[in-house]
Amino acid sequence: MSDRLHRLFSEQGQSPWLDNLQRGYITSGHLKTVLDTGIRGLTSNPTIFQKAIQGSADYDEQFASATAAGLSTQDAYWDLVTKDIDGALNVFEPLYETSSGLDGFVSVEVDPSLADDGEATLVAAKHLHQRISRPNVMIKIPATKAGIPAIESMIADGCNVNVTLIFSLDRYQQVMNAFISGLERRCAKKLPISGIASVASFFISRVDTEIDNRLTAIGTSGAQSLCGTAAISQARLAYQLFEHTFSGPRWQKLALQGAEVQRPLWASTSTKNPVYPDTMYVDELIGPHTVNTLPETTIAAFSQRGELKCKITSDLEGARQRWQALGACGVDVNDVALVLEREGVLSFQKSFDDLMAALSAKASAHKGS
Repeated sequence: MSDRLHRLFSEQGQSPWLDNLQRGYITSGHLKTVLDTGIRGLTSNPTIFQKAIQGSADYDEQFASATAAGLSTQDAYWDLVTKDIDGALNVFEPLYETSSGLDGFVSVEVDPSLADDGEATLVAAKHLHQRISRPNVMIKIPATKAGIPAIESMIADGCNVNVTLIFSLDRYQQVMNAFISGLERRCAKKLPISGIASVASFFISRVDTEIDNRLTAIGTSGAQSLCGTAAISQARLAYQLFEHTFSGPRWQKLALQGAEVQRPLWASTSTKNPVYPDTMYVDELIGPHTVNTLPETTIAAFSQRGELKCKITSDLEGARQRWQALGACGVDVNDVALVLEREGVLSFQKSFDDLMAALSAKASAHKGS
């Protein structure tokens, strides 16, 4: 068995997390086996739960019992989700304890239909946090414009937050500012800020997919030469923002009171283009104080042939030049971010809605039988 995942953390300071969850992983003991390979946390989202629940009979008995007891389809869904999350939290809790709260987190996302309603997102996030009520749970909130105040409020309430669907450097800066402001609000109330964990999830491969399509449409040799460079360039520039934001007097004041940095998390790190190496979005984004959340195929590929070298700070001037060259070629990166954010929200909403429809049909069938 390869030790690359263990070494990724011990030598490079990056925490690999699993980007998947299903009931069978918990009941079979598979999730414990995954943890033993060096995986240090887990993320979930509505699409992951749609595939898990619709693709398995593992949930049928619990769902039937919930609907027979009079629960609505949506309430029954959250029962299924929270049972999986709770089981995963049990598996990762020992790591959470031994790492002093650095890792061992399990992330669960609020209802994606609320992404453009900040107040409703905050209510849902607080409810989900209280319902699960475990120290190593992270509540996922999308980094929409409406979501930023909810993120700050959750941090101010002392909750762990995984900020998801980040596609631009400007929005990333807003996310970090919201995290810091949330901690400052707690300090103003004389409340403790140690032990509050947060990650900021930059979606990687989707950026290249969208920008590569635009570069191909432009068709010039200069545009073609930039294919496959945008996502990594942006991530490296984001890491620079991270280092700058979590240094200096404002941050040091919080650090002295026990605050931990909000780590950048690289999400969507499986390569969508078969021309690109299947470990590209791991190898090129390794660096301290970061997280990479990986599907099983990418975990297997990296375990076999991943390169253990810090590259997140490599060729920063080149990254800046290539990022700026996109605009010169006619790619509007701000528009790319808006398109990808909307697509990401809609994708999760569709997964949620499709699953609700399937579960409603199943509930009706139960009643009719």
